[in-house]
Amino acid sequence: MGPLRSQEWYSGQDRDGYIHRAWMRRGLPLDAFDGEKPHIAIANTASDLTPCNLHLNEVASSVRDGILEAGGVPLNLPVVSLGETLVRPTAMLWRNMAAMAMEEMFRANPIDGVVLLGGCDKTIPSLLMAAASVDLPAVVVPGGPALTGTFKGRPLGCGTDVWRLSEDVRAGVMSAQEFTDSESAMLRSKGHCNTMGTASTMAVVAESLGMTIPGLAGTPAPDARLLATSHATGKLIIEMVREDRRPSTILTKSSFHNAIVALAGVGGSTNAVVHLLALAGRLGVELSLADFDEIGQHIPLLANLQPSGTHLMDDLFRAGGVLAVLAQLKDELRPDAITVTGKPLVDYLGDRPIYDDDVIKPVTEPVLEDAGIAVLRGNLAPNGAIIKPSAASPELLTHRGPAVVFTSIEDLHARLDDEDLDITPDSIMVLQGCGPRGYPGMPEVGNMPLPQKVLRQGVRDMVRISDARMSGTAYGTVVLHVAPEAAAGGPLGLVRDGDLITLDVPNRTLVLEVSDEELAARAAGPADSSTAAPTRGWEKLYVDHVMQADTGADLDFLVGSSGAKVGRESH
Repeated sequence: MGPLRSQEWYSGQDRDGYIHRAWMRRGLPLDAFDGEKPHIAIANTASDLTPCNLHLNEVASSVRDGILEAGGVPLNLPVVSLGETLVRPTAMLWRNMAAMAMEEMFRANPIDGVVLLGGCDKTIPSLLMAAASVDLPAVVVPGGPALTGTFKGRPLGCGTDVWRLSEDVRAGVMSAQEFTDSESAMLRSKGHCNTMGTASTMAVVAESLGMTIPGLAGTPAPDARLLATSHATGKLIIEMVREDRRPSTILTKSSFHNAIVALAGVGGSTNAVVHLLALAGRLGVELSLADFDEIGQHIPLLANLQPSGTHLMDDLFRAGGVLAVLAQLKDELRPDAITVTGKPLVDYLGDRPIYDDDVIKPVTEPVLEDAGIAVLRGNLAPNGAIIKPSAASPELLTHRGPAVVFTSIEDLHARLDDEDLDITPDSIMVLQGCGPRGYPGMPEVGNMPLPQKVLRQGVRDMVRISDARMSGTAYGTVVLHVAPEAAAGGPLGLVRDGDLITLDVPNRTLVLEVSDEELAARAAGPADSSTAAPTRGWEKLYVDHVMQADTGADLDFLVGSSGAKVGRESH
């Protein structure tokens, strides 16, 4: 091990060294600054307003104990926390801000490594983006899913059952009181959503990228083994600092390959696409939408979990966990991709039995063949759009129908249940103005509710297309992330009621049956003034610099990394 980075602050007998040491000597002994003990930040996204991360202070205590046991100096570092269920207009608006703020704090402070505590959807992506940009030794501890709640004897899937039950209420087959009564059963313990939503997906992605201790992802939040592995993570980060094991040595093209395989195998969230693209951009790893299709297209869905299947996350853990899924897909994984332990991921996949083959299907009997996220292209999505076949209705994956256009989410809410709305189950719902720049922030509104008059017919799915995202807990034949978005001049903004659209997922096409000449004439008309036009603050910075979904919706000036070097003194 070479000289510790923290010694750039703490060494020497001059005034600056004195200031740095003296202000930290509030319980720390003098030998904490002698250059032998790595200083480790515990980047903690615990917040009362991020309910899925409430328990991370307890996790941080276990990490702290591990750091102390291994001879390090643990330092709690509260960082920006984004609660998916609460913040408006969308947590995605601040993913890049959180990543930028964390990056600057990791770089600005006298630390030698960092343990990243995340759970709720945007917290793990922003932590990974920040750590990659600074490239100090870093390791992730996912906070884990909540235990399964039950209502009237039936298990409830966080998010997934919210969408299902709310549609039942609007269809008139469930009372509003029953719907309200189910609230108290939806989350029965600490932890994030218990479906394979975005939070669980990003934990799986972090593990398959090599950024967690193998076997940690999916450990339920109340499980004592989460704290035991958190303690082990605290010990591991000291080893990582001493061996200079950084994100740039772990997060290679091969590790992204493995993450895409895992994403398909567990039926993970479409949100992982924008997060992985943004993370790759921070590292200079060449990753594109095409990689998701090429790598994931022939990967089978093995995890029978909501929203693509039946079970929930604590069932997955009981049945063998993420590593049991990956063991079934070992031949699809890149063997050269290492983990935070320094060993390849594939080295951890031996002797990983499946204890419940209804939860984790063997590769010979998958839930679904060819389950990877599909990338669609055509004149409606020149730069691509995505759909999750495992969560869609098979009969709608090839569909042709007339568009019913909503120009904003407010327009959708105002007209959706109008009995005079010209819409049938064969129609294709199109939502404009909900991309990165248009909303702004690319909210989770792509899984549009269906009109009541359609729901009353017993219909529970229709083709829906937008430049928005949808919750990883959601389901349906929903085309998302259309690029370029409507607010950036994309063809999505030119769709009109009655235009015929053809969706052909097997052939990966999305076609608006309108001539180029007609589209050009529409584009020459008056500009839509309904999209976002902020005049100050973060929203203006975001709208002026956010990139499109097909490249990860990062800010253009954050692509690439800046490293950990700080050249100037503070006094």
